[in-house]
Amino acid sequence: MATHKKGILTKFYWVVAFMALFLFAIVFRVVNLQHVHGDTYRKLATELTIRQDTIYANKGNVYAADGNLLATSMSKFTIYMDLVTVDDKVFEENIVGLATKLSELLGNSVSYHQNRLRSAKNKKRRYFLIARNIGYTDYLKMKKFPIFNLGVYKGGFIAKHRTERAHPIGKIAERTIGYDDFRGEAGIEGAFADYMQGENGLRWEQKIAKNKWKPITDYNEKEPVDGHDVITTIDVNIQDITHHALLARLEYFEADHGCAVVMETATGEIKAISNLGRTSKGKYYEKRNYAVWESHEPGSTFKLASLMAALDDKVIDTSTVVDTEKGRIYIHGSKVEDSHRGGYGKISAARVFEVSSNVGIVKLIRKHYDHQPEKFIQKLDNYGFTKPVGFQIKGEGRPVVPKPSDKRWNKISLEWMSWGYGISVTPMQTLMFYNAVANNGVMVKPRFIKEVKRQDKVAKVFDVEVINPKIASQETLNKIKKIMENVVVKGTANNIYSPNFSMAGKTGTAKKYLPKHVDEDGKTIAAGYSNKHYVASFAGFFPVENPKYSCIVVIHDPKKEKGYYGATVAGPVFKEIAQKIYTTTPTDKQSVDDAVQFEEIDKAYQNYNSLLSKNYTKVPNVKGMSAMDALSLLENLGLKVKVDGVGKVQSQSLKNGAKLEKGKTITLKLF
Repeated sequence: MATHKKGILTKFYWVVAFMALFLFAIVFRVVNLQHVHGDTYRKLATELTIRQDTIYANKGNVYAADGNLLATSMSKFTIYMDLVTVDDKVFEENIVGLATKLSELLGNSVSYHQNRLRSAKNKKRRYFLIARNIGYTDYLKMKKFPIFNLGVYKGGFIAKHRTERAHPIGKIAERTIGYDDFRGEAGIEGAFADYMQGENGLRWEQKIAKNKWKPITDYNEKEPVDGHDVITTIDVNIQDITHHALLARLEYFEADHGCAVVMETATGEIKAISNLGRTSKGKYYEKRNYAVWESHEPGSTFKLASLMAALDDKVIDTSTVVDTEKGRIYIHGSKVEDSHRGGYGKISAARVFEVSSNVGIVKLIRKHYDHQPEKFIQKLDNYGFTKPVGFQIKGEGRPVVPKPSDKRWNKISLEWMSWGYGISVTPMQTLMFYNAVANNGVMVKPRFIKEVKRQDKVAKVFDVEVINPKIASQETLNKIKKIMENVVVKGTANNIYSPNFSMAGKTGTAKKYLPKHVDEDGKTIAAGYSNKHYVASFAGFFPVENPKYSCIVVIHDPKKEKGYYGATVAGPVFKEIAQKIYTTTPTDKQSVDDAVQFEEIDKAYQNYNSLLSKNYTKVPNVKGMSAMDALSLLENLGLKVKVDGVGKVQSQSLKNGAKLEKGKTITLKLF
């Protein structure tokens, strides 16, 4: 019996001991949580209900040179209402007033808004949507509405802020303006992102129902600071002219893509830059910055560098006679051919450039540089073709100019280079070179930005940067300018000639090199230069007497049936840009009746365009047309053209109205 009682007592003691131990553990845990880890857990609890929210600063604006906004951050607000925090009496006294104001601002009837608010109140909604995409001005108005004017807690007013990038002048120059977002960095905004981002602000938010958050106070703990503004060199008027001139031509020729750039001669400031690519639906938009990015074979616009090198080295003069033979020669088995059937015979070096004789320029460069190609390459280096320009914006294409020491150099590299093949340069490089000619040999770096500033405080200024103080002798430059003027007056670009304002430049028509591919019919096509795909270009400056602007136009893959020569595809874009700038921008020699005279010029130009756009089944009448216009029209129709004389067409061997047969030869007599 005693033994049994002893056993019971032992068990009781064990239970008591266990309970005491358990109680001690609980006390220990409480003390540990309270005093040892208390701060940690209190912080965690706070973090679960209260957080610090980032208020993103507005990015800086992008401005045109004249102060017009090109890109800006627009504040957008989504407005919610916490109806739980609103006192029932306040709600009933002011609901009609609030519904009335919402109706005036957002539309719909007063009863519509009143019923929505009452329903949300009855359901105790804490994050009830009032409106989306509210602008800053309307946001300020809404803050003063009945009930909302009581603030975050008493009025239940919750505003979620975001910013979106807007372009006030539309999509014009969009690729150059660029972006800095989920797509990466591009253009001006990408290059100057560090300046434009600004400093973000902070505010405290408290968690409410359904994992929603609302501001604790009506003010921010730290106000955001907007980013720096960027002042560009873009002139909105010139940009608009350039964009629409390029667009119209791309649409007519159904081209794949193209670019046009206008540069101020003395300063290197880019006044306009348009880059348009074609969609699958035939529409055009700022697809890529082709002017800066696209490195390609330039074709005949590069002949300016070849001619200048030879003139400046004094191995030729403008009067040096070149035998173009019958317009076709072979260099180590490779054919060099003039677009003009039958060649030009014996002509001067100046005339070689004016009529863009491939045979002529190849012969000149081959004769004087074949045994010293390094000397020619050095000239190209002086002209800025051998290395990237180094722009203020990202994405510049790399030029390719082979040297005799390169593996890719071969026995025809020099000759092919002389007429713009076997090399690769960007439109901006070509423009920089042409601009240097217009600027009396001073090569200035093209620039897009004038300065970066915040309010009145300037952070960075970009001045004129001279790359080469003199690319050639003044004697050479004077000769080159005159020859370039003659290209427009009596050369390949005489279709854009105007007696009312002077232009100088050079046409370019280059076949595109296509890698091995399968065509639309499923046929495998070997790599080589295409007879269907061309690059049409024109580069030059105006006015000739005192050049104010230089300009380049490059159009890729125009529809061959409509035209593919630089003179007919790109030249008219240059003319339209120059003409409209001339009439809208004061110049020293502009007269008051220019506008009337330009109407006549435009009329003549439109007449030519209308002829070019017709679908011909018979030989057209070209009597009275300029030689280049007639030549371009007839060759685009598939005829072989022979020309006798200079000036305008006096007679044609194939009669007007005769059946049009492609491949036939037509002889034009000029006077």
